[in-house]
Amino acid sequence: MCVTDIIRSSPLYSCDPPHFSQMTVHNFYIFDRNGSCLHYSEWNRKKQAGISKEEEFKLMYGMLFSIRSFISKMSPLDMYPVKDGFLAFQTSRYKLHYYETPTGIKLVMNTDLGVPNCRDTLQQIYSTLYVEYIVKNPLCVLGESLQSDLFNTKLDSFIRALPFFSVRAA
Repeated sequence: MCVTDIIRSSPLYSCDPPHFSQMTVHNFYIFDRNGSCLHYSEWNRKKQAGISKEEEFKLMYGMLFSIRSFISKMSPLDMYPVKDGFLAFQTSRYKLHYYETPTGIKLVMNTDLGVPNCRDTLQQIYSTLYVEYIVKNPLCVLGESLQSDLFNTKLDSFIRALPFFSVRAA
């Protein structure tokens, strides 16, 4: 059973068309293959974790690692590549969207529950922003925290332009 199947069987999962004006993006992470947080942004995060950002990044990566391991071990089907087995999960308060590149870069976006699957959005962030403004930038050192103001500005504009981004969402 895939995490997506678990989400679909949840009473919180709805097939009704989303109401875009009530949805939003809370935050966004980029991790490298070793678990280092390369980038973090937040927009409409109402509650802080109460721990340092470094501890939060470790907890988030540890959770992602555990979920991926669980899915690969418990799936009744061969899930090669395992990167495609985990797409999203949701709680009663938010939905976490996940995309992993072939090189091990992990993109994570937390949104409201009504936001549809963001796999294409995360792929687009990777290919049009990360690759263009980080990988192709000779001043950016891969594997280190992203220090590109251009990338930050482009990412912020991209997220704010998403049809489900709303600053008024609760």
